[in-house]
Amino acid sequence: MTLAILGLPASPGSAFAESWGFDLNGADFEIKPGDDFFRYSSGAWYDRAVIPSDRSSIGVSTALTITAEVRIREILERGKHGVPLSAEPDAAKIGAFYAAFMNEVRAETLDAQPIAPIIDMIRAAKTREELVALMGTGNQSFFGSVFRLEIGPDDKAPDRYVISVSQGGLGLDRDYYVNQRLGEKKAAYLAYVVQLLTMIGWESPEQAAASILAFETAIARVSWSEEEHRDPDKLYNPMSVAALAKAAPFPWRQLLTSAALGGLDHVVVAENTAVPKIAAVYAGTSVGTLKAWQAFHVADNAAPYLSRRFAKASFAFHDKKMSGVAEQPARWRQAVDAVDAAMGDAIGRAYVARYFAPHAKAQIADLVEQLRTAFKGRIERLDWMSQRTKRPALDKLARLNVKIAYPDKWRDYSALEVRPDDLVGDVQAGLKFDWMRRVRRLNSPVDRDEWDMTPQTVNAYYDSNLNELVLPVGALQPPFFDPAADSAVNYGGIGATIGHEMTHGFDDEGRKYDGAGVLSTWWTRSDAHQFNARAAVLRRQFDAYEPFPGIHVKGDLSLGENIADLGGALIALDAYRRSLGNKAAPVIDGLTGDQRFFLSYAQGWREKSTDDSIRQQIVSDTHAPVQYRVNGIVRNMQAWYDAFNVKPGDKLFLAPKNRAQIW
Repeated sequence: MTLAILGLPASPGSAFAESWGFDLNGADFEIKPGDDFFRYSSGAWYDRAVIPSDRSSIGVSTALTITAEVRIREILERGKHGVPLSAEPDAAKIGAFYAAFMNEVRAETLDAQPIAPIIDMIRAAKTREELVALMGTGNQSFFGSVFRLEIGPDDKAPDRYVISVSQGGLGLDRDYYVNQRLGEKKAAYLAYVVQLLTMIGWESPEQAAASILAFETAIARVSWSEEEHRDPDKLYNPMSVAALAKAAPFPWRQLLTSAALGGLDHVVVAENTAVPKIAAVYAGTSVGTLKAWQAFHVADNAAPYLSRRFAKASFAFHDKKMSGVAEQPARWRQAVDAVDAAMGDAIGRAYVARYFAPHAKAQIADLVEQLRTAFKGRIERLDWMSQRTKRPALDKLARLNVKIAYPDKWRDYSALEVRPDDLVGDVQAGLKFDWMRRVRRLNSPVDRDEWDMTPQTVNAYYDSNLNELVLPVGALQPPFFDPAADSAVNYGGIGATIGHEMTHGFDDEGRKYDGAGVLSTWWTRSDAHQFNARAAVLRRQFDAYEPFPGIHVKGDLSLGENIADLGGALIALDAYRRSLGNKAAPVIDGLTGDQRFFLSYAQGWREKSTDDSIRQQIVSDTHAPVQYRVNGIVRNMQAWYDAFNVKPGDKLFLAPKNRAQIW
């Protein structure tokens, strides 16, 4: 399948065919920019674009991801056949993992046998305590757990690691259990539970499935919503394990011991009001239901790595029913995803050697500093923030660490054992390797060299605890960044992306962490009130967006991303204008510099998705649908009004007093 078939050019480098780096043919200049800037910038492309049958969407990021998958396949195929990949130490290991996935004949022969011993362990359990011991291995295997255990920097002391305990137990996002409008998906989930229980030979599958759904619904009703998870102050509740056991009676020691955390004394509890209630739900549920629940989740988690009937059932529910994907991806694509998930750094090492020009790091580093300077200027000019808050804000910005392209230190996979004839074993080995790697360093200082995203990923992120911005190789390519493109295009692309991630350090969550990454109160009360009032303007705007009748974007859930989008665009535009050195931007193809900036920004978000995937996104994703990441942002920027002569009466027009003005 070529990108051209998908309505996209054949290679990332030709994605924007105009000499200055922009796709004029993808725009629809018949649309009034003030009515729908998303379609103005990308309407012709949108109408031509065809969503691949094995995807839920197609767009710039997806096209680049498809290209990355093809490249990774080549790397893995060479390793599979024993062809040297140069000096990469894990070449044979990633090749063996890939070979195990690609051996479909063996998967068919084994069918459910690889998980039979696990199911037998569940059948043999007689008490809730024994089942909790199985739960504790959930990070190392396919077992589910009603409580998630995670290891990460301590919000109050980010130089050390801490164990966090948070709610779990659900097979769907919480809203699907408690929102009657989503009843169709909940019914489909019930049918899927029955299907998998039947396939593993569980007794009375219909009755067991009904009890599983009732159990999970009870958990969902007492769990926190996705919106409630966006307040780090409420999620930080340190306590001793003894105090946790008193507040929420549950076999905590069994859970922790089987997670290789037997000597642990203290944890941070996330949803402190939900955890005791979930423990009570667990205590009040029959052992028979708990065993059926665990058996289903083992089968569900392992299904993609079993025979065709299991993989097909998993795809039909998770991808087709929930996201509207029409066709199961080719097996090699599934294999690429699995190996990348388990050994992403090993793949990244080979990927970077082949597909990244080292000199680009210096160019991106220079761009980052330009954006940092632009953001500094915006903070200094704020008329609503006091100097008492500006000083630590500027300090935080100055201390922002930036990682570009790929890690300086690659992960060591020498302790990971991989076999070319044991796919399920390899997946479990990968899970155990990663968990035990985290457990072993629990009492060590936080590793500031580590990346939480592989180099080949088409994305970027900001980490509040480390106060750092990470820009993988995957994001440093056209159309986001092209050294040969017009500077307005680069600032509207990678510039806005960098600005977006910088602004995450100052969104409604990130602003609560200081320059050292400590969750603390460093704002004056008045300034915090001002920030919240200004952010509420953006929240209300997004609450009003209605992709489908009666279904609105969640302004609270998407607030952080929306603040980052707006801040990123403003910072990037300032940096672009500053880069001109007081000279007028050239006019290219009749477009001014500001117009080209905004068009580049908008085309970076061009994407066409299935209705089901958009509905699913609204339920649980912190990112709003892409049309609002364009229209909902530019309408708050005076420069956009000026660039495109947007006037009252245009559909996107907002009176200045109604625009969000934060950073």
